[in-house]
Amino acid sequence: MNILIVEDEVLLASSLKEIFEECGHSTICAYDGMEGLELARSSHFDILVLDLMLPKLNGFQVARTLRKEKNGLPILMLTAKSDILDRVEGLDSGADYYLTKPFDRRELLACVNALLRRQGKEVNQISYGNTTLDIDSGELISGENSIRLSSKEFQMMRLLLKEGKNNISKNLFLEKIWGYDSDATENNVEVYIGFLRKKLKILSSDISIIASRGLGYHLEIRGEK
Repeated sequence: MNILIVEDEVLLASSLKEIFEECGHSTICAYDGMEGLELARSSHFDILVLDLMLPKLNGFQVARTLRKEKNGLPILMLTAKSDILDRVEGLDSGADYYLTKPFDRRELLACVNALLRRQGKEVNQISYGNTTLDIDSGELISGENSIRLSSKEFQMMRLLLKEGKNNISKNLFLEKIWGYDSDATENNVEVYIGFLRKKLKILSSDISIIASRGLGYHLEIRGEK
């Protein structure tokens, strides 16, 4: 799943990103309400993790604006404010869940999973050709063969499997997996594509990762016309 984190505390944003990516989710971080609102409007995300106290626009304002624009993106609001009036305002502004800081990792993930179930977006496996990615275990499976993927391999393979024949640009891989604030380059994408190609070969998979000049990468089933 694609998660947008809007949190101005850089260390907390990084911690949230790490937690979600360990569970196989793709994440992007924004550090003020205006940037978060623009990202929520312009990109595809499955859930928004939104801090309340933000520069430029606070969490209430971001949530209200999205709901006025008929944007149904699920919102998990995070805040250090535990007063009942703040909780009520958070829910009234359009948040689906309201989680107070500090919170337990398990509680955070339970809230995210509940929102994904509500949206009908929790999927345990993604398949293409004779190859399946198991979301829970992080394993790539083909027939009786299986191999465990690293975190970034997992995220890249999931994007490729979801898009199938549609090209994914190197820039999109960088944004979705390494993040806007990363120093990663297109070479990082190429290296991990190489890793995935080797693992597909080891599995005797019938899918290939094809490079399209200037467009990125997509999947093809060998022998399929």
